[in-house]
Amino acid sequence: MVTYNPKVWFSLIFHAYSRGVMRTLTPAIIFMALYSTGACYLLLDVLKFHEEDFHTTISMHSLLGIVLGLFLVFRTNSSYDRWWEGRKLWGSMVNNTRNLSHKLNAFLDTDDVENRRWFALMIPNFVFSVKEHLRKGAKLSELEAVDENFINDLKSVKHVPNRLSSLMYIRVNDFYKRNIITGDQLFLIDKELKEFSDILGACERIKNTPIPYNYSMYIKQFIFVYLITLPMAFVTTSGYLTIPIVMLVTFVLLSVELIAEEIEDPFGRDINDLPTDDLANKISENVKEILRY
Repeated sequence: MVTYNPKVWFSLIFHAYSRGVMRTLTPAIIFMALYSTGACYLLLDVLKFHEEDFHTTISMHSLLGIVLGLFLVFRTNSSYDRWWEGRKLWGSMVNNTRNLSHKLNAFLDTDDVENRRWFALMIPNFVFSVKEHLRKGAKLSELEAVDENFINDLKSVKHVPNRLSSLMYIRVNDFYKRNIITGDQLFLIDKELKEFSDILGACERIKNTPIPYNYSMYIKQFIFVYLITLPMAFVTTSGYLTIPIVMLVTFVLLSVELIAEEIEDPFGRDINDLPTDDLANKISENVKEILRY
């Protein structure tokens, strides 16, 4: 995730990220420049079309631009809603891990080093497993072993976060059976353990439910048709100035679509995705500080 000062305009205009976007868009912009050049040469120099013979108008593209703009606004808003919901869920993850750690710290004896250490490792393990589960699958190398069979047990599991959540439930239930905690305390801890599953499920919903295919497809088709026909609207009135006009419009429209594509899956490693690595490390530090063992 990019850290920046929104009040410094000059640095934002020439930020390195904008150069990265330009590298992505350069092939499309070059194609449209060559296409516009060919269209201008064909219509102006070969077919000898001029304004008095061939009256072009931007009225149709103005109307289409309004409709296309509405589509792009809705597209960007939909993607941003997904990004912001993901951020709220990870904010809940931070708060939930702290609340659970505070309760365990209060309920467990200060000399119960084994159980304190177990949860001080297991809670961050769950967070790290969720972080990678939302990418390409949990990395066992990021997890800290709570016992000698821990890693081997997880190797046979397809859904690592579910397994870790289940192990925490089993551990807490064992506390109740052994009278380490009361029934009321079990009820209080259950709230945080349940919240873990709710956060995980909500993140999976965002990850596994992309923007509807038809919607994404038609947006791209509308942009393509709009840009391909754009030189015809300017060629006889603007001449070869049509080329930079088309290049600029191409950059603007494709940039908006690129932004929407990048943030609609907020759990990846793109520059504008959520800082889940930093949040996971922060959670690990907080939990271990609370559950001192």
